[in-house]
Amino acid sequence: MSDFFEIDFLNVESKKSGDAVPLRYRIGNEMRIHVTDGGFQNTGEKLTEHIKKYYNNPYKIDAVIVSHPDGDHAGGLRTVLEDFRVSELWMLRPWLYANELINRFSRFSNVDNLVRRLKDIYPNIAALEKIAKAKGIPIYAPFQGTQIGAFIVLAPTKQRYLDLVVASEKTPEAIKELTEQFLKQKQYYFEKTISHSVSLVSSYWGQEIFSHEETSPENDMSVVQYASLCRQNILLTADAGRNALIEAAYYALLTRLPLQSIDHFQVPHHGSRRNVSTKILDLWLGERLPARFEEGYKKFNAIISASKGDTDHPRKAVVRACIHRGARVVSTEELDICVSQNAPTRGWGVAPALSYPEKQEKD
Repeated sequence: MSDFFEIDFLNVESKKSGDAVPLRYRIGNEMRIHVTDGGFQNTGEKLTEHIKKYYNNPYKIDAVIVSHPDGDHAGGLRTVLEDFRVSELWMLRPWLYANELINRFSRFSNVDNLVRRLKDIYPNIAALEKIAKAKGIPIYAPFQGTQIGAFIVLAPTKQRYLDLVVASEKTPEAIKELTEQFLKQKQYYFEKTISHSVSLVSSYWGQEIFSHEETSPENDMSVVQYASLCRQNILLTADAGRNALIEAAYYALLTRLPLQSIDHFQVPHHGSRRNVSTKILDLWLGERLPARFEEGYKKFNAIISASKGDTDHPRKAVVRACIHRGARVVSTEELDICVSQNAPTRGWGVAPALSYPEKQEKD
């Protein structure tokens, strides 16, 4: 059999959006199954059934990657660890670095107490660690430069990850100055509760309006992965924010990975306006096309993991921005999405593309 890949973006069927991205690929004589995130806890069974049905009922998963500790990404992986023999679990655990972090926390002088506190703060990854240890699954840290099968981790670096742990709203004991950035994070959580009231404005082709707010530190911890399979370049971003995407692009440039040549782009954070900007999208996907392209034209696929019940995602501004750069944009709001090359046939139809929004959210 020739080389192939198939990457699935599953509809988590929840009122809130989540990510569950299993994939399978073959290079030469080696076949690998690689799972990034598992949606919510109640998504786990759907994820495992999908793998059994479409990946030839395997007994083993080669690599499971936890992009970051949020429950809409990490929750469903508990079922994967329980149902399969997992060769490697890749996730970042802040308590492993308690010795390095303790001087940055005002309330803690004892490392063991800080370890316990961090496990309480991040229960999803603490639960995965417990299962992995009970089953003898080795756990590795996916920092920048790590190779996981055919995928290379572009972000985060260890230093930025530790800074994000300290900056997180979940760690109020950290020593922090009341800086403008900290206030922005407070404003982020406030605005998130009223985001349904965002108004729309008619916009001309190419105009892009993104939020001035940043995404949360937890989202910016996201593991960004890149692979080239069957001459197709793949970028998995999870919930990565602007800083993560800039860090990832810088590393890509250093290692001579091709920017602006992405064939399959996972749109960050379910299509949020807080995770991207015009400059960042130009850097990764190329500059905006000068005019609307003809129907049927496609430079790359942009895939958004979003739930039908989630009225906040995807944002129209983000859909527009991807289309400005020649993307065919698809979403998991109605169905599971698969992008593939030379893969075994499933009899699936072509997912409908999202139409170009004539309006976008006002800043």
